[in-house]
Amino acid sequence: MKKIITLLVFFLGAVATYSQQEAQFSQNMFNNMAINPGYAGMNDAICATLLVRQQWVGFKDQYKDASGVSHSNNGWPQTELISIDGKVNPLRGGLGLTIDQDQLGFEKNLGFKLGYSYHLTIKQGVLGIGLNVGMLNKKIDFSKFNPLQTGDPLLNSSKIEGNMATDIGFGAFYKIENKLYFGVSGDQLLQSSISYSSSLASPQLTRHLYFTGGYYYTINPDFELDPSFLIKTDFASTQFDINALLKWKNQFWGGLSYRVTDAIVVLLGYQRPLKNGTLRAGYSYDITTSAMGANGRSSGSHEIMLGYCFKIVVVPHEESYRNTRFL
Repeated sequence: MKKIITLLVFFLGAVATYSQQEAQFSQNMFNNMAINPGYAGMNDAICATLLVRQQWVGFKDQYKDASGVSHSNNGWPQTELISIDGKVNPLRGGLGLTIDQDQLGFEKNLGFKLGYSYHLTIKQGVLGIGLNVGMLNKKIDFSKFNPLQTGDPLLNSSKIEGNMATDIGFGAFYKIENKLYFGVSGDQLLQSSISYSSSLASPQLTRHLYFTGGYYYTINPDFELDPSFLIKTDFASTQFDINALLKWKNQFWGGLSYRVTDAIVVLLGYQRPLKNGTLRAGYSYDITTSAMGANGRSSGSHEIMLGYCFKIVVVPHEESYRNTRFL
């Protein structure tokens, strides 16, 4: 097993680390529901997570309108994602929903994923085997493209073209509470195509494969070290994240992440136990090490995370009865 993992790491680490279709997040250890339907309901609670990311802040794009006037817009990707999942005992598993919006230049994507996970108890942990159905609405504003060659039929349109595609994903996630987790999943497995009304282009969704894992190591009663990793590949390019969080009294955390050939990430966060749940908030800042950060093109990437997990506690209702012998 050690040899297999080593070969996998070297193979994936040797490939270029830019994946083109799926949104990227630095706080990936809090985003398992979005990439693996097998994760649904694994916390034995109802959990909601919000992630807001601005990537490569400072990067600009320029274009000319129909009258030839030049414009400059913020060209950096902006992504918002919200996920919610919970355990449903009658279904012997959990349900999950993910909604995300991704703005990348003149392209805007809005996606929905609804998933189910069947849970199996294996030794000390729980294995979730999940399936999701997703819909992606992709829009491209062709009027803002600035063709290098005049007369390009693909870029001469002045329309906002958009359409929707449906696809599926599959995943398995194993977790031992407060000890470790690992998962494997695939998304956009059908590689559905999106056809625009003017037949200008037909983008095709690309299969993505994810490997994720983490371990919780207790240093002493006050400190805990949580190393984790995420590998994402579309079989043409690969992204490899190595993370480590240091938690103090399971309340505050700080850490670092390294995304191969792309960024060094600083992570900070806080979580607070409440009466029936836990509220947490996190922030990450990417120090860009790729060409995107060269010559001041980008000042880095910012990401905010908010999460809340709670349990529905049913208070039993006590009933009293009168003995008919004593009225």
